Amino acid sequence: AARHDPINLALLASCTIFAAMETKILFVCLGNICRSPAADGIMRHIVRERGLGAEVAVDSAGTYAGHTGELPDARMRRAAMKRGYDLRHRSRRVAEEDFAAFDRIVAMDDTNYEALCRMAPSREAIGKVCRMAEFFGPAYADRTYVPDPYYEGHEGFERVLDMLQEGCANLLAEVRSRIRS
Repeated sequence: AARHDPINLALLASCTIFAAMETKILFVCLGNICRSPAADGIMRHIVRERGLGAEVAVDSAGTYAGHTGELPDARMRRAAMKRGYDLRHRSRRVAEEDFAAFDRIVAMDDTNYEALCRMAPSREAIGKVCRMAEFFGPAYADRTYVPDPYYEGHEGFERVLDMLQEGCANLLAEVRSRIRS
């Protein structure tokens, strides 16, 4: 029988294996029926289109539980479908476990940002919370939040989708640059 050298565990442990780490992003708005599921659908589309499914995972939730289990607002689904985004997410409320499960928690406005910071179980968890407006480019540089289109007409949903497309593309670029560095 051939003699094999035993594995040197100390040497093996010192080796670093570089593998793509999955970044988990949670989008959050109030009811999880307009803005956050739209951001979820847009980001999923971009991730799938670029073949980054092993690098980025996406979900959405709301700070309010009143719409739990519902599909996104029909007006948002129609506007998104015209752009090729299929929104099938079922609304859910943000849970404490989300702060451990996700790397980035992206609030659509200041009210939800503040609610998330209050819900966060630790300072470390608060550090995961950011605003979608942080990822707006020049087209929306003057905007500090994603407006709630629920009480607006068709134009409100279109404007939100425009903002989220830009914000999601920039957020993904930022995530990918962190993965590479």
